[in-house]
Amino acid sequence: MREVILAIDQGTTGSTVALVGSDGQVLASVNREFPQHYPRPGWVEHDAEDIWGSVLAGIRAVLRKGECRARDIVAIGLTNQRETSLLWDRKTGEALNRAIVWQCRRTTEYCETLKAAGHEKRVWRKTGLLLDPYFSASKFRWLLQNSRGIRRLLGAGRVAAGTVDSFLLWRLSGGDAHVTDVSNASRTSLMNLKRCSWDRELLDLFELPEAILPAIVPSSGELARTRGVPGLPDGIPVCGVAGDQQAALFGQACFAPGDAKCTFGTGSFILMNTGGEVLQSRSGLLTTVAWQLGQGGKPVYALEGGAFVCGAAVQWLRDGLGIIRTSSEVEALARSVPDHGGVEFVPALTGLGAPHWAPEARGLLCGLTRGSQRGHIARATLDAMALQNADILRAMERDLGKRMRPLRVDGGAAANDLLMQTQADVLGRKLIRPRVVETTVAGASYLAGLGVGLWPDTAAIRNIWQVDAEFRVKMRPAQRRQRLASWQAALERTLA
Repeated sequence: MREVILAIDQGTTGSTVALVGSDGQVLASVNREFPQHYPRPGWVEHDAEDIWGSVLAGIRAVLRKGECRARDIVAIGLTNQRETSLLWDRKTGEALNRAIVWQCRRTTEYCETLKAAGHEKRVWRKTGLLLDPYFSASKFRWLLQNSRGIRRLLGAGRVAAGTVDSFLLWRLSGGDAHVTDVSNASRTSLMNLKRCSWDRELLDLFELPEAILPAIVPSSGELARTRGVPGLPDGIPVCGVAGDQQAALFGQACFAPGDAKCTFGTGSFILMNTGGEVLQSRSGLLTTVAWQLGQGGKPVYALEGGAFVCGAAVQWLRDGLGIIRTSSEVEALARSVPDHGGVEFVPALTGLGAPHWAPEARGLLCGLTRGSQRGHIARATLDAMALQNADILRAMERDLGKRMRPLRVDGGAAANDLLMQTQADVLGRKLIRPRVVETTVAGASYLAGLGVGLWPDTAAIRNIWQVDAEFRVKMRPAQRRQRLASWQAALERTLA
């Protein structure tokens, strides 16, 4: 019998479903997109049935493409867009409203009132998170106040709340499992980081009844079994669950404190493993649970920082300025000049994220002369993508009190060799790009494989994790100091 893991990566714009073999290699992978809904400016929603439909379509397609039978699946691993929140009826399984997506800003005013009342420090101390509409708690509160028939359903004990992992686990198990793993729970602003349980004070602050929330469980181990899922036999164990960025950290085999990964997507997400102790950032970063392996296993924590605009900066060069026709052209254009030529681009197109947290900041393009060319702007853009990540990673080192290990990279822009070399140079650390670049899929698979016993421990996973390329530091320290000083000057102008 062939042993494969079915991995479900439920993302913001679509769901990827993959089959992963016991050697850790992806045997087949498909993606199914679903509609996005923008009912008002700043509001972003998903229809829960669209999400579920994309997962079912992906399962059907990947089994055909991978030439595997459903009975070959020994376990299911799940990873998901993290803070997106929804309510559903425990009796019918139907969503009570559209899901509120992590990008949605509708609860900004409410979060500001909590800040003004002095609650942010308490929330940060208990959860490692800022008071921001990004996280799930204020979304759950909004849904409870704005879903039709909610009082009657609450009185009947029929309301279930959760992030997308919880909803999918409910559907995969035919309504038997209402659970969430610790990594997803840590993104709600409702879980006490040290106890890994729902916090009564926070529930009261956000006016949420604990009875509607899922049970918090480890990231690896049997969480549910399939029941009534079209295309799958009953009884397949779901043995791995983690939020997408934590799954990517696990998929990069970042198992030791100081190990870090950077995912280059629309934005960039950087997580650093900090071990078994909660490390509260003093440098503008978030603290989160990375994973917990099995019942009784100790949680592993991480520091997280995100830059809002990474690959989106290249899209802006294409769609906003029109200096490239396709995103893939940016590397060749940037290579047409020896360096940035004094041009600086601070890509604060939607404000600045970690470690600055300046939502009011706006983009800045400066240092232009008569000698400036399109290539200099392209080069400054790639430099900026790397430099803002370097700011986050140095903040992580300050919090951790030690130098980080070589940085592991993934995401679409990680294929850009010039960007990767630039990142190594401005950071002063070696970069490692893995052979399997679908790291969220890999992480979900590894967690599930551990949970079902396909791999005995993380050492076995480290042995199958393979390197595609390494980027060693070529820039001299004096050059790095000069480059960082130029960037810092532009950054200060943006923040002024």
